[in-house]
Amino acid sequence: MANEEIIGYHKGALATLSKERQELVKMVGVVDQFIQMHIEELKKLGVDLEAEAKKAQKESEKQKDFKEESRVA
Repeated sequence: MANEEIIGYHKGALATLSKERQELVKMVGVVDQFIQMHIEELKKLGVDLEAEAKKAQKESEKQKDFKEESRVA
């Protein structure tokens, strides 16, 4: 009987986790919709997100290089 209880416990846990995973996927979908909405609105307002992303990446690389140089010295 103990073995059957353990099997039942694990099956129940898998069922619960599967449902939780489905809900997380739904939440990610909603968040993605909001992200797309904001991107579209920024584009309508003339904001070039690609240029800003490249600028942020360059700044990040500069900070990384600076940190590496200061560690070496």
